[in-house]
Amino acid sequence: MYCIGEALVGDGPELAHMDLVIGDKEGPVGAAFANAVSQLSAGHTPLLAVIRPNLLTKPVTLVIPKVTLKGVKQVNQMFGPVQAAVSKAVADCLEEGVFKGVDVEKVVILASAFLHPDARDYNKIYRFNYGATKLAIRRALDNFPDTQTLIYEKDRQAHAIMGFKVQRLWDPPYLQVAIDLVDMKRVEEVLTALPDNDHLTIEAGTPLIKKFGLSVISEIRKVRPSAFIIADMKILDTGNLEARMAADASADAVVISGLAPVQTLEKAITEAKKTGIYSIIDMLNVPDPVKVIKSLAAKPDIVELHRAIDAEASNHGWGDIAALKKAAGGKLLVATAGGIRVPVVKTALKAGADIVVVGRAITASRDVRHAAEEFLEEMSKEEIDQFRVMTDF
Repeated sequence: MYCIGEALVGDGPELAHMDLVIGDKEGPVGAAFANAVSQLSAGHTPLLAVIRPNLLTKPVTLVIPKVTLKGVKQVNQMFGPVQAAVSKAVADCLEEGVFKGVDVEKVVILASAFLHPDARDYNKIYRFNYGATKLAIRRALDNFPDTQTLIYEKDRQAHAIMGFKVQRLWDPPYLQVAIDLVDMKRVEEVLTALPDNDHLTIEAGTPLIKKFGLSVISEIRKVRPSAFIIADMKILDTGNLEARMAADASADAVVISGLAPVQTLEKAITEAKKTGIYSIIDMLNVPDPVKVIKSLAAKPDIVELHRAIDAEASNHGWGDIAALKKAAGGKLLVATAGGIRVPVVKTALKAGADIVVVGRAITASRDVRHAAEEFLEEMSKEEIDQFRVMTDF
């Protein structure tokens, strides 16, 4: 047996985070148990989990402090409410049949417990650690999460401690607000006015980046820390270098010009995948976007069908979006851009667009928030899991 479980329960400085391993005494977990007991480390002294002095819990459990214990206060908390909570949780799991089918005399548990230096409330420390231990044990024995749950959940929630969410584009359609302004005061006004919505992304337009450089991405993050931000660099050469520059600037996606050589496109796409950001090919002035996609060994995440600002007198022509997606192997988002107004949104979506790119219709509006909300309303998309109550994970 070699089972791994994790759980975070509670909030504030008393929150509990439990990492534990359950395994056979005669296997690697048992060896790690013996090593931990016999090779002590200052500030991280492990302790056997006891319900009360002279009464071990079963399976035998070793509590290992994750945070260096400094001073009597933390030592008392670890040897008091944390130890008591872990011990009681293991014993209650035994009584409740959680270990059914497991010979509790032949396995041991390593429980690595987090204790914040600012924790004060013994009652909360106990209750949170009890809950975290029970949940981690059940998860370990159930091999939680299964791969289906992992894929479903991975982009839905922010990390509890990180403080912001890294957005991913898994639930189209999206409204992409293109900020092609060159006045930072106006940029800040627009960013502040835009509504908070899971289906709104922000594009640092080419003029904006040319004026202020990629450092403008960090300026946008100061106002919208959790936003999905696209760096519209329209890369034409040195694809891997410039894609890496966008990633290093904290962009979530980088735009490559579809007019670039195939080698540049592939290098930029590959580098974007390495750094975990989206690659976007802008097909502005590209006569046959499908042909370009078919020619690529590495496929982009997004293709943007783009009518130039200087050509906005012409009709919108999205081309064959279905053929584009087929050429990319089916897993492709398609964005439509170029002078889009509210009445055009449903037409674009009906044609197969996943992202609607809007610039001046929002950024030049007297009421930026209202203008953006009009576009979002046309998309008829609720925010992601807005009615969901999270109780377990």
